[in-house]
Amino acid sequence: MKKPVGIFDSGIGGLSVLKALRAELPGEDFIYIADSGHAPYGERDDAHVISRSQGITRWLLAQDIQALVIACNTATAAAIHLLRAKHPVLPIIGVEPALKPAVPLSSTRRIGVMATRGTLASSKFRALLASQAGQADFVLQGCDGLADAIERSAASGDDAQVLAACKRHIEAMGRFGDQPDEIDTLVLGCTHYPFAEAQLRQLLGPQVQIISNGEAIARQTRRQLTTLAEAEHVSGSIRLLTTGDASALGAAAHRWLGLPAYDAALVNL
Repeated sequence: MKKPVGIFDSGIGGLSVLKALRAELPGEDFIYIADSGHAPYGERDDAHVISRSQGITRWLLAQDIQALVIACNTATAAAIHLLRAKHPVLPIIGVEPALKPAVPLSSTRRIGVMATRGTLASSKFRALLASQAGQADFVLQGCDGLADAIERSAASGDDAQVLAACKRHIEAMGRFGDQPDEIDTLVLGCTHYPFAEAQLRQLLGPQVQIISNGEAIARQTRRQLTTLAEAEHVSGSIRLLTTGDASALGAAAHRWLGLPAYDAALVNL
């Protein structure tokens, strides 16, 4: 019997990773958990994020998953080392802001990074940033409120708050463009943020490169799986679960992935 791949995020942002995973591994089954009832992770302390990550992982293991994708930068930074130590046999794939891929793409060597405060404050991110020392000037922006605005827009269809939050954070980072001393590359360091790419593009124009990491995560997941679905031309199943508002998750999955809106269900964990 085919085993599913487990995915979790603090909310709907990890749907951007699920979208990339479906494209890379169309024959696999997926279980996606949005921990919206305990969000936002990026504005909570490490103890909260670790506790939630451990509880969700235990639940997914009981569903006999073959691999775990932590589709959340904050949870990856806070908990992935603990989860890997506790479950050494389980392939666990995390996410991190795409600083390394951004460096060769930048001509001005000024790169913006939008992420949650939790991600930017983590030791994992600081180590990643240190590894790129001297390669570029990274302008870091903790984007309080942006993930929450994206969550709300999924249900309402109103992107006004998303645009306002993007505008506020972009303006705080400085000048964007392709001239010397301008930021010409923007790294989206939260899996929610690709769902604000249209608003960011509206503010930044075509000359600024915007980088997310869903495709890279999907390729890494493929490499980690010990068995692949035999018939990749047959779409695998998807279970959408949330600890918060099932209608909001369903609306987001319908809007951004084209999945039936009624498929999301509430889970208590």
